Amino acid sequence: MNIRENIKKIENDINEAAVKSGRDPEEITLIAVSKTFPSNMVEQAYNVGIENFGENYVQDFLSKFDNLKDKPIKWHFIGHLQTNKIKYVFDKIYMLHTLDSLKLAEKLNKRLEKEGKRLKVLIQVNIGNEITKYGIKEDKVDDFFEKMDDFKNLIVKGFMTIPPFFEESEKVRPYFVKLRKIYEKFFKYNNGKNLDIEHLSMGMTNDFKVAIEEGATYIRIGTAIFGERKYKIKEKS
Repeated sequence: MNIRENIKKIENDINEAAVKSGRDPEEITLIAVSKTFPSNMVEQAYNVGIENFGENYVQDFLSKFDNLKDKPIKWHFIGHLQTNKIKYVFDKIYMLHTLDSLKLAEKLNKRLEKEGKRLKVLIQVNIGNEITKYGIKEDKVDDFFEKMDDFKNLIVKGFMTIPPFFEESEKVRPYFVKLRKIYEKFFKYNNGKNLDIEHLSMGMTNDFKVAIEEGATYIRIGTAIFGERKYKIKEKS
């Protein structure tokens, strides 16, 4: 596993996909999804120039956060965040990509307010309306977004989705198009307080080129950087 070479290839692919769609590659941020991989592999990617890392599991993340606390890493939490785990991560992450319920918004905002902090978040949209995935349903996004005005400690920066998986990446495009249209509706909306829409988080190893063509500003790549995962971590309740 040569992490350096893998990252170089992905960065070349990002540039090509951006140019193909008439975009500036600088608009696109690569998040290395390091969930379940050890700290030393994260450090290897960091030493190649990656600054943004994505984590899904609280305990796994906390271990790496502690091991790499001397590195100015931007940690993105990209998994479902249970409300009882807020206290462990709210002050350690750069951005939460998975604001997926009003309950989470309320409890997270309350904790941030209590500690005098603010946090960048993305609204997770369940664009495929899948019962196995978290997120706001497509037809509920407008109502949910309106409510965000009440949570002054959550800085809403955009939208995120995990679409249905297809072997053929082109089959994912309609889902990315749907999220892009939601994003475009609110793009550059800024209330001067806590709503400042500019990011679209979508695209993983199998489909990130299509995501870039459809406007992604954050792409989340794990397997193509670190290899296949050998196990999954079960979170404690």
